[in-house]
Amino acid sequence: MALPAIAPYPLPTADELPANRVAWTVDPARAVLLVHDLQRHFLDAFPAGEQPVTGMLDNAARLAKECRRRGVPVVYSAQRGGQTPEERGLQLDFWGPGVADDPHALALPEAVAPEPGDTVLTKWKYSAFVRTELEGLLRDAGRDQLVIVGVYAHIGVLMSACDAWMRDIQAFVVADAVADFSRDDHDLALRWAAGRCAVVTTTDALFKEV
Repeated sequence: MALPAIAPYPLPTADELPANRVAWTVDPARAVLLVHDLQRHFLDAFPAGEQPVTGMLDNAARLAKECRRRGVPVVYSAQRGGQTPEERGLQLDFWGPGVADDPHALALPEAVAPEPGDTVLTKWKYSAFVRTELEGLLRDAGRDQLVIVGVYAHIGVLMSACDAWMRDIQAFVVADAVADFSRDDHDLALRWAAGRCAVVTTTDALFKEV
């Protein structure tokens, strides 16, 4: 099954966000930024040069730059190209073979590409914690907050936020720095996260904290 073609839609604004059940705030001494799955394989499903991908990439890039400036570790998740059926597991049934083993599919846009000092984790499942070193990286650094940007909001972003909660790591989903198959899917992810496992915020609001 191929990824769907995604129609343009506007990113949510601050006054459209769901109410959060908790009042966590980001502390730069406790936080890690997760840039989730921004490979061309996933981004090519969006209409080029239009919302939501343009705003999402711009906000993700702004946050990554600010986090580096503040000493917040920046971690990337990226799937490996050319996975075997054994490596894909059940994802093969749902999504097909995954990322092709070619430079374009594997690449990230220059604006959000990793920089020296960043960490890139090979990601295998919806959650960025499964079969990766993400939890150990946070624990070793004495950090217990995870700020998440990237795609897709109702799949890997949401599952990573929920997995963080199950590990007693506070998650923050940046509503205008994630994107999804549709605005309905995007909003569903934000509502579920705000009510069950994370704080939903915006890029501008987060800049006031980090």
